[in-house]
Amino acid sequence: MPVLAVDQGTSGTKAVVVDGDGAVLALAEVPVTPRYLSDGRVEQDPMQLWDSVLAAGRQAVERAGVPIDAVGLANQGETVLAWDDADGTPLSPALVWQDRRAALLCQRLAGEAPWIAERTGLALDPYFSAPKMAWLRESGVTGGVVTTTDTWLVHQLTGAFVGDVTTASRSLLLDLDDVAWDPELLAVFGLADERMPRLVDCDEVVGSTSAFGREVPVGGLIVDQQAALLAEGCLTPGSAKCTYGTGAFCLANTGDVAVRSRSGLASSVAWRVRGAMAYCLDGQVYTVASAVRWLVELGLLDDARHLDEACGDDSHGARFVPALAGLAAPWWRADARGAFVGLGLDTDRGALVRAVVEGVAAQVAALVEAVDADLGRPLDVLRVDGGLTRSAALMQAQADLLQRPVEVYASPHATALGAAALAQLAADPGASLADVAWPWTPAAVYEPRWSADRAELFRARWLDAVDAVVATADGRR
Repeated sequence: MPVLAVDQGTSGTKAVVVDGDGAVLALAEVPVTPRYLSDGRVEQDPMQLWDSVLAAGRQAVERAGVPIDAVGLANQGETVLAWDDADGTPLSPALVWQDRRAALLCQRLAGEAPWIAERTGLALDPYFSAPKMAWLRESGVTGGVVTTTDTWLVHQLTGAFVGDVTTASRSLLLDLDDVAWDPELLAVFGLADERMPRLVDCDEVVGSTSAFGREVPVGGLIVDQQAALLAEGCLTPGSAKCTYGTGAFCLANTGDVAVRSRSGLASSVAWRVRGAMAYCLDGQVYTVASAVRWLVELGLLDDARHLDEACGDDSHGARFVPALAGLAAPWWRADARGAFVGLGLDTDRGALVRAVVEGVAAQVAALVEAVDADLGRPLDVLRVDGGLTRSAALMQAQADLLQRPVEVYASPHATALGAAALAQLAADPGASLADVAWPWTPAAVYEPRWSADRAELFRARWLDAVDAVVATADGRR
C-alpha cells in the first residue's frame, strides 16, 4: 500500500512515497525560506509553504510511478498564522516556532505560569503556539481564524478544519490529561472567542484530496518530532531520540502517563493511535543547523557540508552557548542570547567552529540529563536523526559528552517515515502500530572516547557559560 508522506519543515518540505514495508520508493524536496528579522522575529510566507507541499508531493508521486493510497502530513508544530476560513486566504505571515515577538506577552502573564504548566505540561514561552496566536490578535490581525500551519494546510487539501492531538499539545491551550481544548487557557491568552479546530487522532482519516493525482484519503497527522520518535521505534517508555535539524529536539516516550517534568522539560502527546495514548517528554535547542548557517554567513565556514573539515581538533578553551534564538528547556529564557566565552589569542577559526559543535552537544547532553532525572534512571542509548547526524564531529562530541552510545538512524527521512506509518494506519483499519514499526539497523554507532572526568569538567565549564548568559539577560531586564 504506497502512501505519500509530506514533512513540511522550517527550511524545506520533503515528500516521500513509501510502500507497505517502509521502503522509500521516491523522494522530492523543495526549499522554503524563513525570514530572520530583527528582535528575534522569524516569519515564513504561507503561500510558499503551500506551494512547496504541492510541488514536493507531486514530484514524489511522479517519480514513484505508482498510485498512492493515502496522504500523511508532519508539521512544524508551533508555527502559526491567521487565515480566512471561508476561502483559505492567509491574513498574516506564518510566525515560525523560533519567533520571539510574543516574549513580552509571556512576561505579562508570568503570574499564571505555574498553573498553566500544570494544566498543559508546557512552560509559558513564546516558542509555543498560543502566545504567537495572541500576539497576532493583539497586533490588529482581525477576522478569520488563527491556528497552527498544519490546520491551514489540511484545510487547503481537504476543506476540513481539524488539528491533531500532538500539535494541539504544543499550543499551551490543551488540557494535557483530558486532551481537549481548555476554556480557561483560551481565556487567559485572550482567545476565548476563537474558533478552534476539531481535535483528531493521528491515524484518523480527516478527508480526501486530489492534489497529488487521484482522490485519496488524508490521514496520519502529527508533529514532526513525534513522527521521528515513532519512526525510530521509540514505542516503549524510556526510549528516546534526538533530531538535529534547524534546531535539536530530544524526546523520550513516557507511555500512557503525562509526566509533569521536575527538570524543566516539556510534556506532550506523542501520538494517539487506535484510541491508545502515548506521551513524551521533550527538550529543545533552538539553533543547531541555523547556528551552522550563521557560521557560514559570518564567513567562519564556507559551506555547511564542510563542517567537519572546518572543525578544529581543539577549542582551546573556547565555549559556545547556542542561544541565538533564546534558551529553551530547561532554562526557558527567551531573552537569552548566544555567546562565545574563553577566547584567547590562540582561538582560531577552527577553534570557534569546534566550540559551536561542542556547545550544541553540551546543550543536548543537558536535556538528556533532565530526561534521566524525570525518568528516574539514565537512558541506555540515544537514537539520533536529522541532517547534522552526517557530521562525525558533532556525533562524536555528543557521545563524549553524554558518556553513552549514540545510534544514527538508518534513513535521513525519519519524520516523513513516521508520518507514512500513520498514513498506512489511516488507510488500513486492520493494521496495528506494531505492523508499521519498521525495523532498522543503525547507520553508525558512536561510542564515548572521552573519560567521564573530562566530560564532567567540560559540562561544568559549559554550564558556567550558560550562567553568564542568563546573568547578562537578567541585567538587561
